[in-house]
Amino acid sequence: MNTRAASGRDADDRADRIHIWVRHGEQSTTGQVVLLDAGELLLGRARSELVVEHDRDGRPWVAAGNDRLFVSVSNCRAGDDDVVAVAARLSGPVGVDIEPVRTVPAVELARRWFLPREASWVARQGSPDEAFLRLWTAKEAVGKALGSGLRDGGLRRAVPRPGGDPSVLRPVPGETGLSVGYVTVKGFVLAVAAGGQTSPRNWARVHDTADRSADRSRTSLPVVVRGN
Repeated sequence: MNTRAASGRDADDRADRIHIWVRHGEQSTTGQVVLLDAGELLLGRARSELVVEHDRDGRPWVAAGNDRLFVSVSNCRAGDDDVVAVAARLSGPVGVDIEPVRTVPAVELARRWFLPREASWVARQGSPDEAFLRLWTAKEAVGKALGSGLRDGGLRRAVPRPGGDPSVLRPVPGETGLSVGYVTVKGFVLAVAAGGQTSPRNWARVHDTADRSADRSRTSLPVVVRGN
């Protein structure tokens, strides 16, 4: 398929960027609106021409004729609000996951679900809750980009740890051509994974961010993941 966007895009958009939106609102409506926003921006097509489709692994894309935009959607609960994150790119699969920063039994969960070296790293951090959530979102994002989710041991899949230069995407160990990066959004942790050719530096462009702090009192992380 032709994944080329309209010639009117600016130079930044012509680069292989991952475009990210974070908005408050119920997933089924807000997510659909953002997907269409992404299609208008990156495909340069009218909203009436855009449709949302899925591949055989369930990964969504936005299509207009022969043009296709790869997208991924994640939602979470923050206090009384639903929060939706959407990542979009033109040149290959993408995965996104978002979680509010909150108190969780981080060390115990990491020992149960993650690789031993990752669990040890979480336990050593000054903020183990946030460290755990960052690795969790990275694993979720990688699973979405692969089209497998967390099935077949996805929580045991190694991911790069946060740290260093945040503008650089880093390769996922054992997954050829797959990279992951972490995005800072106030009150949340967010990770994005991308397959195929991606600019390794200055890879993310954030269009909308949640501007309200997350209420951490009404959120919880699943402690049982089916298939793992």
